[in-house]
Amino acid sequence: MTRRTEPGHARPDPSLTAVMNERRQLINLAYRLLGSLADAEDAVQETYARWYAMPHRQQEEIRSPGAWLTKVASRICLNLLSSARVRRETYVGEWIPEPLPEPAEWTSGRSDATAIDPADRITLDESITMAFLVVLESMTPAERVAFILHDVFRYSFAEVGDVVGRTPAACRQLASSARRRVRAAQNRATSTAPRADIVRNFKQAWEAKDINALIGLLDPNATAIADGGGIVGAVLHPIEGAEQIGRSLIHLEGRLRNLTILERTVNGQPGLIAQQDGVTVSVYAFDVVGDRIKRIWAVRHPDKLRPWTVDRL
Repeated sequence: MTRRTEPGHARPDPSLTAVMNERRQLINLAYRLLGSLADAEDAVQETYARWYAMPHRQQEEIRSPGAWLTKVASRICLNLLSSARVRRETYVGEWIPEPLPEPAEWTSGRSDATAIDPADRITLDESITMAFLVVLESMTPAERVAFILHDVFRYSFAEVGDVVGRTPAACRQLASSARRRVRAAQNRATSTAPRADIVRNFKQAWEAKDINALIGLLDPNATAIADGGGIVGAVLHPIEGAEQIGRSLIHLEGRLRNLTILERTVNGQPGLIAQQDGVTVSVYAFDVVGDRIKRIWAVRHPDKLRPWTVDRL
């Protein structure tokens, strides 16, 4: 397997050490494969554990340590994806991939607000939007691995086959099937500037408790999905329809005291966060089609808010 650069970069950053480059590459790959930063970190840790468990002589025989680490990390993620599908079938409520902030806004999740290691930050691009990650969740583990490795990280099908244990032709079919899923879920793109204006108007209408303005910004058939992981008061099922979503948001703000809504970048797209007493309690990602909001993803599960825990801005 020939090492490829992470998405969003034409070449590796020469200012980083080789080890740092490898770790960042692996974190980026594992998060896209798993949709969970915690699981991605565990997968990368296990990858390095296997590397350091090898005798030094065996390490020296590996011509490309980066390629070896990528192959091992991909196989670990493939195994985790299979077990994750079982876990998520029994998950309380809806499961949403873990939302990520703009790299400059990341914190370590520790009370001292120490900045997260740059090697653990995820490169934000079109393969990391919430809408894209949700489509990835609909794929089989093999489809997801084949698609991410080939279409996002540009590995050959022969290299992909070495990871998933299938022929290059079979991997080509897996990636093709995954592409069909992506195309079927794609909506008409809305550029970043109008998207930001729509989200900002949504925030203002929410703060003003203007139900009519909220409904006007939502597609009539909009869907809101919340992920609280079973916490008290969490919404367990998707909310359908603009009016129902608008009323639910007004009710939420009325129920939670001292709720502050802030504009933030969520997985590379304009989004919102809700805070109580300076602590982030919800992250909102939006799918904007034309001039209306088609889908809202609201993440309230505390474990998924780790990079948002301390607001340093």
